[in-house]
Amino acid sequence: MQQLAQEITQGRRLTREDDLERLLTADLEELSRGADQIRRALCGDGFDFCSVISGRSGRCSEDCRFCAQSRCSHAPVEAHPFLPAQDILAEGKCNEESGIYRYSVVTVGRGVHGKDLEKSLEAYRLLRKETNLALCVSHGLQSVEEMRALKEAGVTQIHSNLETSRRYFPQICSTHTYQDKVDNVLRAKEAGLKVCSGGILGLGETWQDRLDLALELAGLEVDSIPLNLLRPIPGTPLENVELISEEDVIRATAIFRYLNPTAWIRIAAGRDRFPDGGEKFFRAGANAAITGNMLTIEGTTITGDLELIERLGFHPEVPDPVRG
Repeated sequence: MQQLAQEITQGRRLTREDDLERLLTADLEELSRGADQIRRALCGDGFDFCSVISGRSGRCSEDCRFCAQSRCSHAPVEAHPFLPAQDILAEGKCNEESGIYRYSVVTVGRGVHGKDLEKSLEAYRLLRKETNLALCVSHGLQSVEEMRALKEAGVTQIHSNLETSRRYFPQICSTHTYQDKVDNVLRAKEAGLKVCSGGILGLGETWQDRLDLALELAGLEVDSIPLNLLRPIPGTPLENVELISEEDVIRATAIFRYLNPTAWIRIAAGRDRFPDGGEKFFRAGANAAITGNMLTIEGTTITGDLELIERLGFHPEVPDPVRG
């Protein structure tokens, strides 16, 4: 693993033609050390935090089986229309004052169009004017023209998870396709935006599905890869799925680093179930995280996360508010 990591730092990139089985069978500590070696060599010791706000919430037209807001879920949800611009601004300023400079507005639904799009643009112009935050939005499926309008308003990055492999995706969602998600990523890149796209570990997928997702993201050359850890929500179709183990999360994190050596590998929802805040993941190639209060699960605290990464030898990145 150390030799492979060295080859990757020198320019080698793993593909589907390589023997990837060794990533699944390698000693976990050796795999983790190699992943951390790649991270240090190609990404340095910077750490990228992002805070999240629910911009619009409620029942959704899509049937994603993991989501409490899905139309196939019976879980209780708190619904609200698109938030007023001042509310989004106030939360952004609070995070900025706490030392978190990347801010993501997440909305329920297939896409954000019409009046809600106009409301969002108003909020993003205000954030651009009154903060130094790098702005990411998760708006579902958008046209290139809509994404260009978002960029003009101050958005620097689009979040659009692929969720899992192309093979397994139909088991998770049927109201849009895997290719719909891939095309959305490509439209964001066409509009000149950076891309944050990853998935969820623990949906019932195989290790081959995890490899396929990592390879798909490598092919798309995304900038940031959030890895969410499923915590089954009562009332959703996946409520009885067994929790993914810490060892499997560590291995998956390291594999995503081997296959995406220069991306931000971002540990997102679900790490709060580990008492150390997911420390072992940040020793296995991860160098980014979602912090603060997440959408359906209480997250770790900003203060605790800042202390954690300092202890691990990282320093918080301050992203460019214009380029992201």
